[in-house]
Amino acid sequence: MKNSLCQIGYRLTNLIKYIMAFKDIFKKSNDYNEKTVVGFLSFAVMVIVMITDLVTGYLGQDLKLNEYVFNAFMYITLGSFGIAGVEKFASKNKKEE
Repeated sequence: MKNSLCQIGYRLTNLIKYIMAFKDIFKKSNDYNEKTVVGFLSFAVMVIVMITDLVTGYLGQDLKLNEYVFNAFMYITLGSFGIAGVEKFASKNKKEE
């Protein structure tokens, strides 16, 4: 019993450390690009909506989703990844000069 409680406590402390480390993404000096994080989350929402639309279509129900909501997530995804890609290649060109 005591051993299982220790394991639960250990896992809980690791989970809390992991959640608290999430705020480090948004500091000025970090290893993550915030644009790619936002782009990935937007892409994940788009994929979830597509899968939901396919499943509801298969079940014979219509998914009532306004087209401009899906387009907004598409523009966020393309913009985030586009800007991050331009920054990546622009920094290489500055180093070469």
